Amino acid sequence: AASKLEVSMPAVVEVVSGGTARLECNFYIPENGSYTYIDWSYLHHNNPVRLYHITAGQVLEENTDYKGRLSVGEDKALSISKVTVQDAKTFVCQVGAGSYGVGENRTKLHVYKVPETPEITANSGISVQSIEVPQIARCVSRNGFPDPSITWHKNGEQLEESRDVKIMSTRTRESSGLYTMTSTLFARVTREDRNSFYHCTVHYWLQGHRHTMDSRRVNVTIFYPAEHLKLQVLPSSALVKEGDDVKLVCEADGNPAPVFSFSKRELEDRWQDLPDATSGVLNLYNVNKSSSGLYRCQTLDLDDLGQLEKDVELVVNYIEGVQVKMEPSSPLQEGDSVKLSCDAYSPVALDYQWQDAKGRKVGVGNHLFLNNLTFETSSNFSCKVMAPSVPGLEQSKQVAVAVQGKPRIVAVSSPVYVQQDQVVNLTCKAIAFPRPSIHWNVNGTAHEYVENQHITSNLTVRVNHDLLRAGAMCKVSNSLGSIEEYVQLLDQKTPESKGVIIVAIIVCILVVAVLGSVIYFLHKKGKIPCGRTGKQDITKPEARKDKIVVDVKSDKLSEEAGLLQGANGEKRPAADQ
Repeated sequence: AASKLEVSMPAVVEVVSGGTARLECNFYIPENGSYTYIDWSYLHHNNPVRLYHITAGQVLEENTDYKGRLSVGEDKALSISKVTVQDAKTFVCQVGAGSYGVGENRTKLHVYKVPETPEITANSGISVQSIEVPQIARCVSRNGFPDPSITWHKNGEQLEESRDVKIMSTRTRESSGLYTMTSTLFARVTREDRNSFYHCTVHYWLQGHRHTMDSRRVNVTIFYPAEHLKLQVLPSSALVKEGDDVKLVCEADGNPAPVFSFSKRELEDRWQDLPDATSGVLNLYNVNKSSSGLYRCQTLDLDDLGQLEKDVELVVNYIEGVQVKMEPSSPLQEGDSVKLSCDAYSPVALDYQWQDAKGRKVGVGNHLFLNNLTFETSSNFSCKVMAPSVPGLEQSKQVAVAVQGKPRIVAVSSPVYVQQDQVVNLTCKAIAFPRPSIHWNVNGTAHEYVENQHITSNLTVRVNHDLLRAGAMCKVSNSLGSIEEYVQLLDQKTPESKGVIIVAIIVCILVVAVLGSVIYFLHKKGKIPCGRTGKQDITKPEARKDKIVVDVKSDKLSEEAGLLQGANGEKRPAADQ
């Protein structure tokens, strides 16, 4: 067993700023003796400043800056609330035990404050051609305790100081006792660093353990001259055709983009400057054959005055000289045949297609044969020239196939049923080339309509007795001949006259029926003999036979109902019937 007074305390007590620190003081007095007093104090410039004086009968708190934040427990442990970084001191527990003397021990109070998230600010732009090592970024960590440290990282890897990497750090103690750390990174860069990301890391201690906190990652704008140049035609030069809008796009891999200029090679290897292309895009609108040629893009770097150039060949596909020939070229007559030939020039392969006036496909190839021509064949035929390898490249040319001949009437309104004083339309339609004229032999109002090779005349006329009797004549003529067509007009009875005629026909039919019945009855009674023997051979008629002939005329039914002929072929009076 110990023979003297012993006081034991933890060497270090750690606490987070704002928390409560508990400092324990354990002591041993021989022979279970009692303490006389216990003093709690802290060292200020190695001089003790008493906080508490504790005896068996009372606990006395001194009037210090800690007043109001201190307390002593049953075990005589000292508690400090709302700890600040200024409380990071050495605290002393002194125990007096009468004849056993005085003993003491001490504890260092460590206070920790987690710093704020580091703030990083990247440089606005760095040139790879900078003579001095340029500043990359700046990192600030505020309100930490004890003072933290800062490291730099590029693409996740920590940077160490070297000839091309410099790190400058400063530490500032704020009035609160907390520390603000500032670190600045300087480093040389290359064009590859345009894709690099930088960040800083703050390292700090907390309750005996090392912790880290990262800033956000930043990308630094790097300035570097162009090394490569790209010049292309949009759309692809293999597909450019006359009438297209074309862009020549020049791209350099420098930053910032250099100044662009365009030129085109002319005769004798001379180059003509082209305006309005400093942005690297040359617009060519509605290109044609003359737009083809060699184009050049040049760049100028304003930092080092370096120049680059690139050439591209623009090929504008075209079709020219489309010609259509007709054989024979002399005027064509109905029944003739003709051969149409189409030809054109292009640097690419061509296809030919023939269409009629309505756009219908009628043939393919350079030639089109038309046989047995008629007026209806007369039309405009179109030769469509296409370049299969260049979509949309095509041209067309028309040729007129005119079949000449004297007129031919194709339609006429005849017969026409009319009534007296009625206004009617008479129509006459013909076809011919050259275009014919139509004349009527009666007076009226005529309207003509032309459709392709057809001409139609509509004559509006009032019906009179002479027109009804004679009809009308349509005459069509041109320089090659003429033709006439008669239009017949028929009297259309009124409903009243039609009724009278129908009644008359019915009466006639009834009279004939009655007369036939009487003759049949007389024949059965023998009043009318069939021959000399009283019999008649119906299978072998002879050259002379007696006949009964009934002739019915609608206008004399009451006078002559029929003629009876006897066996001798003599006419019998009507009274004998």
